[in-house]
Amino acid sequence: MINASLPELRRALDTRQLSAVELASLFLDRIDAHNPGLNAFITVDRDGALAAARAADERIAAGTAGALTGIPLAHKDVFCTEGVLTTCGSKMLGNFVSPYDAHVVSLLKAAGAVCLGKANMDEFAMGSSNENSAFGAVKNPWNTARVPGGSSGGSAAAVAARLVPVATGTDTGGSVRQPAAFCGITGIKPSYGLVSRYGMIAYASSLDQAGAFGASAEDCALLLSAMTGFDERDSTSLERPTEDYAAALAAPAAAKPLEGLRIGLPREFFAEGMADDVRAAIETALDQYRALGATTVEVSLPNAKLAIPAYYVIAPAECSSNLSRFDGVRYGHRAADYGDLADMYSKSRAEGFGAEVKRRILVGTYVLSHGYYDAYYLQAQRLRRLIAQDFQAALQHCDVIAGPTTPTTAWALGEKSDDPVQMYLSDIYTIAVNLAGLPGLSHPAGFGADGLPVGLQLIGDYFAETRLLQAAHRFQQATDWHARRPAGTA
Repeated sequence: MINASLPELRRALDTRQLSAVELASLFLDRIDAHNPGLNAFITVDRDGALAAARAADERIAAGTAGALTGIPLAHKDVFCTEGVLTTCGSKMLGNFVSPYDAHVVSLLKAAGAVCLGKANMDEFAMGSSNENSAFGAVKNPWNTARVPGGSSGGSAAAVAARLVPVATGTDTGGSVRQPAAFCGITGIKPSYGLVSRYGMIAYASSLDQAGAFGASAEDCALLLSAMTGFDERDSTSLERPTEDYAAALAAPAAAKPLEGLRIGLPREFFAEGMADDVRAAIETALDQYRALGATTVEVSLPNAKLAIPAYYVIAPAECSSNLSRFDGVRYGHRAADYGDLADMYSKSRAEGFGAEVKRRILVGTYVLSHGYYDAYYLQAQRLRRLIAQDFQAALQHCDVIAGPTTPTTAWALGEKSDDPVQMYLSDIYTIAVNLAGLPGLSHPAGFGADGLPVGLQLIGDYFAETRLLQAAHRFQQATDWHARRPAGTA
């Protein structure tokens, strides 16, 4: 059952091969055994999980179970979860027990999913390696001397090691897709506004979007179907019909199941900067897509090179604003020794925030300050519009855009900790998607020279999640990269 897909787990639960309590206990025991070496979880809620599993068994017995009833999952610790510690990977919220559920959490509870705990993450979702957590770095299950990617590294590592079948994450500049690539699993970031951000602790509000992790596109489709839907509490939530993404994958496979699909290959993604082993794996994966009937065309994203500078103006600016609420007054960390109110603010924030969060707050405050707003922030927003227009122009010539998710495989723990710019460059292929608000998916596409996973990224037009999931699903029906498991967690 450990390596079973969600449809296989569904059948096992519905046919009483095992109960939801037994399934939850199986994965909880795996967490106990493997989490000390991976540090993928900040909080494990055994009592809450078993109570939810008992309720799921009652629904199954009554014949009212849905696709996710009794299925174990983990939430990235950025989602508020009622009665459970919600830390955002930060000392600032190290003692915060949320009094309410995020919209995503409440939807998945209503679907009958069983939350086993809260996954580790880069502090306030700021990072590309999951080394910025106040609770310690997460380790990559394929090689525990390597990073799992970030900021959703705990969720990705937990799914890769099969500590849970699926998990939620968030993606501000690649924080679902990049760790999915590094950990050899599938991850999808939907179109901006498709999933409510209510109760998802904000980093950069115009970029943040909840996403889903699973071993396969099919598992991601089942999870994402339950996460979407309009929420009036979120002003950016889109009022549009929900889709059953999993049902869209059920069409019978043909000899050329992707015949007619046009895949755009941006010349900027295949220029210098991509490691040779990543390039080789991506080219082999693209050959497989062609064998399945897809055709490839060259497209251009001429402003893609501007994505990182634009992002690292816009995101810190929004983070500076969003994190101003963490002041030690109402909740979270408060300094023990201070003179007056201003001193309490200063000391509480200095003690509560880590180095990367402080760096981004300072940058964001600077670019929003008088005299610099027009020169930096407004200019970055103009570049953002150009990047979005590039995608629209490219998508006139293709149905999806493909390329590497990351320029390299996972690097060693500590290798880039002292060089923030090199760390930021690891998101070079993912950031533009968030700036444009488009959906993106990463799926396993082979292994590099060091035996670490390589991910291929698919990018679609707005609300093209079904198309991305269908393409990835057909690829996974013809390959087994998504079925490979790290040897150390067997």
